[in-house]
Amino acid sequence: MKSKQLDKGIMQLTDEGVAQLFLQHGGSKKVIGTVGELQFEVIQHRLLNEYGASCKFVPLSVYKACWLTSDDKVKLEEFTRFKSGQIAFDKDQNVVYFADSQWMLDQMIKNNPEIEFHFLSDTVK
Repeated sequence: MKSKQLDKGIMQLTDEGVAQLFLQHGGSKKVIGTVGELQFEVIQHRLLNEYGASCKFVPLSVYKACWLTSDDKVKLEEFTRFKSGQIAFDKDQNVVYFADSQWMLDQMIKNNPEIEFHFLSDTVK
């Protein structure tokens, strides 16, 4: 029961634009992204008080979330398979890469010219 309330609350809060919801590659782990730490406290408070669902946030070492697109679907599939631990999907099923540093992000962009890295979700086609 609490799981359904938690899911409902997270979906409504992310629809409001308070945060972004990502499903980790494989579909079972939920990752919530915000622009600052205070947002996590706000989400936690609202989930408990508005939905009766308590939660605990575990920080991830993510430098930046990047939405990925490519005209070469095979290359995109290869990249997502190779980097599966750092891949998630947003609520619209767009592929998202979690870069752990600026250097790593630069390397991924340099080594994968057939893949476009978008830094805002609304720039994804």
